[in-house]
Amino acid sequence: MNQTAIVTGGTRGIGAAISTDLIERGFQVAAVFGGNTEAAERFSKSTGASTYQWDVSDFQACHDGVAQVESDLGPVSVLVNNAGITRDGTLHKMTPEQWQAVIQTNLSSCFNMCRAVIEGMRERKYGRIVNIGSINGQAGQYGQVNYAAAKSGIHGFTKALAQEGAAAGITVNAIAPGYIDTDMVAAVPDRVLEKIIAGIPVGRLGKASEIARGVSFLVDREAGFVTGSTLSINGGQHMY
Repeated sequence: MNQTAIVTGGTRGIGAAISTDLIERGFQVAAVFGGNTEAAERFSKSTGASTYQWDVSDFQACHDGVAQVESDLGPVSVLVNNAGITRDGTLHKMTPEQWQAVIQTNLSSCFNMCRAVIEGMRERKYGRIVNIGSINGQAGQYGQVNYAAAKSGIHGFTKALAQEGAAAGITVNAIAPGYIDTDMVAAVPDRVLEKIIAGIPVGRLGKASEIARGVSFLVDREAGFVTGSTLSINGGQHMY
């Protein structure tokens, strides 16, 4: 029987690459999206993925959404928390709305989604959870106190939950991507992007497929001894 995986933010960018890779590896994938219905429809048509729409920052919506996925596809054994947004600005100009939007969508969503699947995973004595952090949660970034705080929080959340889940056969890991060739990075001004690439030892942006490969390793049944880890995939830009 195929395993069921949920990927939040799973129809575009890094999330789409993760969903696609998991489908190719035999998983039944529920790709969750927030608002871009057209992109979700295109993704579903091209990959055969089941797509679901809900707000990952809403606790009840996550609970209801996971229940629907499990009704449709079966028990969730893999969760990839990938959904994320940016609302950049220096702190002295940042609004409370910019702060809350990023914290709720990027960090609170991890609690909401993990809370919705963790009891079932504990009962079945098996689960794989991967949280997508960021190089900017490790090193910080000018103009991103909200984003850096949320992503840094993901790394701490991952380590704590890994300790709770280990005895129940649940691994919890994080991936910290560097700068990946996605729409989000494409929106960066050219002169800024040139400086970013100049600071990456391998001399290029990463590919979404490279993040997907890391996820597939961490969710494999044979990766049961890897938990509480953060896998940095950043071309050598930041090492620790």
